[in-house]
Amino acid sequence: MQGMESFPFSEVSFYLVFVTSKIMGATDTISELQSLSGNQTLVSKNGNFELGFFTPGNSMNYYLGIWYKDIPVQTVVWVANRETSSKSTSSLVLHINTTTKSILLLGHNKTVIWCAIPSRKAQNPVLQLLDSGNLVLKEQYHDEDPKQYLWQSFDYPCDTQLPGMKIGKDLRTGFDRSLRAWKDENDPSPGNMTRGIYLTNWPEPMVWVGSNKYFSNGPWNGVQHSGKPTFKPHPYFVFIFSSN
Repeated sequence: MQGMESFPFSEVSFYLVFVTSKIMGATDTISELQSLSGNQTLVSKNGNFELGFFTPGNSMNYYLGIWYKDIPVQTVVWVANRETSSKSTSSLVLHINTTTKSILLLGHNKTVIWCAIPSRKAQNPVLQLLDSGNLVLKEQYHDEDPKQYLWQSFDYPCDTQLPGMKIGKDLRTGFDRSLRAWKDENDPSPGNMTRGIYLTNWPEPMVWVGSNKYFSNGPWNGVQHSGKPTFKPHPYFVFIFSSN
């Protein structure tokens, strides 16, 4: 269950006309001439993750999200339109705009309620859900080099850090990634708790409640985070700190 206390922790307005075909059968990818709507989903190649429209908890609002495919209780790890929901799934359509090459989520009367803009000019982009849980916009015939991605959901985390996802600030570009808890189990909009990296002379993983510091792992001293000197290795995952 996700909520403010848990931590496995955009403006476009224009008229457009587009022609798409709906996806048929299980797939992990949509192209420019395809769309995702209704109860259709994308499923990653090995069936780890699924992307589609969902309603959280007791909410009547619809969102575009990614969740674990084979966990009986739906466990959402990423939400696209967490601040702009839709009252009906029948009007929601996800597609790649053929002119701008942006990812667009359209709602009632084809209003854009969420979009993702590629980092550079694209030729033949496709939107693919990877087995890592990363949703990526990439050139259709490019390899899987993350440096070639035009956009990826891992750069815009919600409340959950998945393996391979980076949290913190890119010192070269200034781009900052942090986790924001849901408001509550029925509302995935950003809540009051944030996890990120506090930058001082020694970078420090931090949890904030509002603007107040709530918890710290301690500054990185070159070997470990000094606030957790007894932190033991885990058999299934490892946190890696890097400074650029």
